[in-house]
Amino acid sequence: MPELEKKARDWQRHFVAPPDEVEVLATDQVVDTGSPTSIWQDAWRQLRRNPIFIVAAVLIVFIAIVVLWPGLFSDQDPRYCNGDFSMDPRGPGHPFGFDKQGCDVYTRTVYGARASVMAGLGATTVFLLVGGTLGALAGFYGGLLDSVVSRIAEIFYAIPLMLAAIVIMQLLDSRTIWTVILILAAFTWPQAARIARSAVIEAKNSEYVTAAKALGVSRIRTLLRHVLPNAAGPLIVVTTIWLGAFIVTEATLSYLGVGLPRTIVSWGSDINTNQHELRGGSPILFYPATALALTVLSFILLGDALRDALDPKARKR
Repeated sequence: MPELEKKARDWQRHFVAPPDEVEVLATDQVVDTGSPTSIWQDAWRQLRRNPIFIVAAVLIVFIAIVVLWPGLFSDQDPRYCNGDFSMDPRGPGHPFGFDKQGCDVYTRTVYGARASVMAGLGATTVFLLVGGTLGALAGFYGGLLDSVVSRIAEIFYAIPLMLAAIVIMQLLDSRTIWTVILILAAFTWPQAARIARSAVIEAKNSEYVTAAKALGVSRIRTLLRHVLPNAAGPLIVVTTIWLGAFIVTEATLSYLGVGLPRTIVSWGSDINTNQHELRGGSPILFYPATALALTVLSFILLGDALRDALDPKARKR
């Protein structure tokens, strides 16, 4: 029996040749590891090859030019109306014709972009700053702050946005674009807070955050330098999508007559004014409606493209 065990051990021995007896063969293949890339670089590389992103970006750039410099597209006053031109068809310099009050529909469509888009951008900015900040702090520090923010957010979750906006706007004597911005952001910030909170909780449990703590980095610096940049992806996506939703909501409030006042040119108020002309076969309703639809569609497409690019799991599928 001992002899069998000795033979078994002999078969299991490993023989290592001396280094000077091993011939090292040269190779002409060089492995290029390259420099490491961040998630933002990978996302930008994918976005450049995404036709949906290109189409959405072109539309958004065009809309931004219209909002900032409407005079490039029309040199007329959108508030000037002449009853003599009431419901006149299209003509030179007036490609969309005139509405019942004798206002140039094309000019009002061009200038109406400013109020609708500015209301959406303003509401999105407040939505991101308030909701994103509270959600990030609640997710990172947890404890009492997390409980308080979560309970307050649940209260606003129970209030429908459109219903609350209609009731509050009707109670106000004077309505401005800032009123619309604050009301839209006040009842939607929990959406940003929820996304930011979950993204920060996931990011703060990562190894690089543990390494930062081991190196003695302060908590606030860890949050700003390590957690937020890696948790910003989902928040950017939801913010882009909500921008389109805010534009639609503002137009809906103006259409219902409780949004921006008539003195401010907007797509929603023009849709409300021209809705009765649709029965007579006039297409002037479709011009501001089409502009509104294309604007919202461009931001939704941008949000979808950003979601696919910023989601590592989606890139692997």
